[in-house]
Amino acid sequence: MSDGTDAPAQPESPVQSVDRAATILEFLGRHDEAGVTDMAAELGVHKSTASRLATALEMRGLIEQTEERGKYRLGLGLIRLAGAATVRLDLSQQSRQVCERLAHRVAETINLAVLDRDAAINIDQVLGPSALTTHNWLGRRTPLHATSSGKILLAHLPDPELADRLSEPLERYTPHTVTDPGVLRDQLRRARTDGVAYSIEELEQGLNAVAAPVFTFNGQAVAALSASGPSVRLTEERLPAVCAAVRAAAEEISDRLGHLHRP
Repeated sequence: MSDGTDAPAQPESPVQSVDRAATILEFLGRHDEAGVTDMAAELGVHKSTASRLATALEMRGLIEQTEERGKYRLGLGLIRLAGAATVRLDLSQQSRQVCERLAHRVAETINLAVLDRDAAINIDQVLGPSALTTHNWLGRRTPLHATSSGKILLAHLPDPELADRLSEPLERYTPHTVTDPGVLRDQLRRARTDGVAYSIEELEQGLNAVAAPVFTFNGQAVAALSASGPSVRLTEERLPAVCAAVRAAAEEISDRLGHLHRP
């Protein structure tokens, strides 16, 4: 390890850089603020190495410089990340019993999904008494435009972000997949108004689903709650009744997250 002198810095591996960056964050977490010299001493590296790491973390908003130049403290970017982690933990804790009751009521597979870059990822699943156990969606990333959960998450995106996502060609998974952006936009507008979105054999033939949004305290749609099942059982005629149950369950989870319903 370096003694902090002006000796040339040795090349470091990506893993080593990540470890050192994490050490800086932990170090600043124990201190109100610290300078590059302090960071270098904590890491046992040359000041230039500590400075490069600090600059990278600052660019991401994970640390920030105080009014006194040369001193750093934890940045607001960490609050954003911590908030996202807290929301997921709250979702898992607050939704489980609701999902279990919903699965028993509609006798289908219940999933809770969140937006993960260009896909919806299922973070929790409960199988109903009639559900097909061969369909395990837990942890699976699914396309946004071809699933009920994905459509709900798309429907509540800001317009510029939605336009950006719809600028790319939409992949076809079955003959029923909606690949026309104009048609999809119409579906998203209805989903936002009605509070539910449908997928009728759009991801897999013989599979239907309905989803409703879950809101956090600030009105943000943080997840989608869905019920899915084979089209021979979860028929289009049955979907409205299941839709009402899914929407009610999503509202209950939203209430638990502190969402205040507004007219």
